[in-house]
Amino acid sequence: MRNTVRQELVARQLDEQLAQRFPAAQRLRVLDVGLGHGTQALRLARAGHEVTGLESDPAMLAAVRAALSSEPRFVRERVRLLHGDARDTGAHFLPGAFDTVLCHGVLMYVPEPDPMLAGLARVLAPGGLLSLVVRNADALALRPGLAGDWSGALAAFDSPAYRNRLGLHVRADRLADLTATLAGIGAPVHAWYGVRLFTDGAADGAAPPAAHALATLLDAEDRAGRTDPYRAVAALLHLCGVRG
Repeated sequence: MRNTVRQELVARQLDEQLAQRFPAAQRLRVLDVGLGHGTQALRLARAGHEVTGLESDPAMLAAVRAALSSEPRFVRERVRLLHGDARDTGAHFLPGAFDTVLCHGVLMYVPEPDPMLAGLARVLAPGGLLSLVVRNADALALRPGLAGDWSGALAAFDSPAYRNRLGLHVRADRLADLTATLAGIGAPVHAWYGVRLFTDGAADGAAPPAAHALATLLDAEDRAGRTDPYRAVAALLHLCGVRG
């Protein structure tokens, strides 16, 4: 359920920002770095956009290729998949090569994200959209606190480092820090949302509810992700920067 909520909310928010930036008929050049299972990449290709996916994990890349193989030909022809690191976009792409760059769920694995973000901004065309989904460092204490892990909650106040549900040691980002970074690299924040406030504590493997209940759940999460003070303590943040 957590992944369903995340992907559905990010899709709504991303489509809203794209509609504000580009004509409806424009076929966008999209780069998805660390594309994971390719959920957003495939969705955008189905909508008519040209998508390049950059992924460093060969197993994940193989999974996306397998998923792509079952898509219609017109979708397959719009997707290009490359093996590579998101920190090396300058070695793969020319400046201004893309109208939209997605970097979802990647920054938590990068100890020093600023150089990578600068590289992503560099490959954006003027007016292009940079979409970031990150773990919210300002809300790290909520998950352990609501689970009754008081020591974990106390520790989360003092450090952006945490252990994720996969057991990996990773890091979170603060809205204020990313806002300053994006302004400094010429892609200031145009809009930001909270993602997954009410359902972040769902059990691992919990299935989403039936269609009607899921629609209501998503509407509630969507509303919270746009409303202060709720969005500031969501598990994830979705920041949308625009290249100047």
